[in-house]
Amino acid sequence: MKIVSLKICPFVQRITALLAAKRISYDQGFISLSGKPQWFLDISPHGQVPVLITDTGTALFESDAIAEYLEEVYPALNPGESPEQRALNRAWSHLAAKNYLVQCSAQRSPDRTTLIERSEKLSQAFDKIEIALGSSTYFNGETIGMVDIAWLVLLHRAHIIERHTGFDFIGERSKLKTWQKTLMASGLAEKSVAPDFEAAFADFYLSDETYLGRGYDVHSSTADHICTVGACC
Repeated sequence: MKIVSLKICPFVQRITALLAAKRISYDQGFISLSGKPQWFLDISPHGQVPVLITDTGTALFESDAIAEYLEEVYPALNPGESPEQRALNRAWSHLAAKNYLVQCSAQRSPDRTTLIERSEKLSQAFDKIEIALGSSTYFNGETIGMVDIAWLVLLHRAHIIERHTGFDFIGERSKLKTWQKTLMASGLAEKSVAPDFEAAFADFYLSDETYLGRGYDVHSSTADHICTVGACC
């Protein structure tokens, strides 16, 4: 199978992380969204990545649909789950995916005020998952599952931003912090992106056009940021 991809697309990483977790081999081809080739437009009705071309040549689009296909066709990450739990997994995974572009927008903020405003919606999602997390290693127990894969994308990018700038999207959400560390330690983040992913990510989100790229002052702003986005409330 083949994944048609954009290097820093979060929706693509959700699929490649799932493939890595299932240990499924695949080829990957990259396109530029500023100059989409006609062959890509012919197989992607909305002109967006990812597109998965199956072994039989069928082109699948939309990350939700692709993730569900991979979970159905290949051995499930958590076999034996009830229909209710699988439905809940899809819902929690969808909440993560709904916030991929929210996080992208926040990371591209041109100034501190905009960053705080754009972080608010992401903060609400982080508050909800913080409440839902239990004491197990992963979302549904001791084995990584579909919800972990979906949220890995947000947590990986938050990890990169904090490491480069000191700005912490997660704040003092202790269970979310622990989950983030666990997922980063799994190695799936690195396995799901291109070798030069972090450089490409920094070029776009930490450029001189962004507040974070120009040098976020962690010492003067962290406490204000945490309270502003509701992480301590």
